[in-house]
Amino acid sequence: IDLLTLALEETTDEYGSFQLQPVHVEMTQARTSLMLQRNEYINLMWRMSSQALEQQLQAIYFPILKGLMGSRIFVIKKGNQHKFPNDLPLTDLKKIPLGQGNNWPDASILLANGFNVIKGHDSYLIQMLKRGRFIFFPRALHEPWSELAEESELVVEKNFMLKYPAPTFFFVNKSNTRLHQRLDLGFKKILNSGKFEQFFLNHPITAGILTKANVKQRIVFELKNPLLSVQVKQLLTDE
Repeated sequence: IDLLTLALEETTDEYGSFQLQPVHVEMTQARTSLMLQRNEYINLMWRMSSQALEQQLQAIYFPILKGLMGSRIFVIKKGNQHKFPNDLPLTDLKKIPLGQGNNWPDASILLANGFNVIKGHDSYLIQMLKRGRFIFFPRALHEPWSELAEESELVVEKNFMLKYPAPTFFFVNKSNTRLHQRLDLGFKKILNSGKFEQFFLNHPITAGILTKANVKQRIVFELKNPLLSVQVKQLLTDE
């Protein structure tokens, strides 16, 4: 929301003032996408992208988290670190049950890479982990910290990270060309001016995240993402 505000503020000269209004309705990712596609309740959302999603909605092709959603560390129960020794081969890691959301692109990506995926409703996954329905819960680098602050039974696993290309974009309805063009311009401006880099390095969610997640000490397994569109594959080559 802070980043969205920054991009909109950069374009007030060209497009005028704006107002952000949150919609207080609890929706799954799939439901949110459907509402946006139908032009009901919402004008904009952000999600990890997939080829199917880009066919339904208009992506603003600017990776708002620099691909962080594809860098995954694991939330596990306290006392389960021994199940993840640092000499654990990828073939054995794939056999350990992991949890992901029913309609998350990550579930499809991990299944395509041969992992043992247990699916559940987004809001039940932490409880499923605590009850032993699966052994680890891959989360993006910036995600576990606020969750674990309220969960004394859980910790971040120390040795491993999964990595796959997974850009997160803002999406609008395909007919909403004005908002699409405004955001496209706004993000180009904050990228070129250096404001995006400054924002990313200093925002509480992303500041110091590589150090916090101890990335340099982790064994990284690179995975393929079969859900990427042609546009995203091209974007991945753009420094």
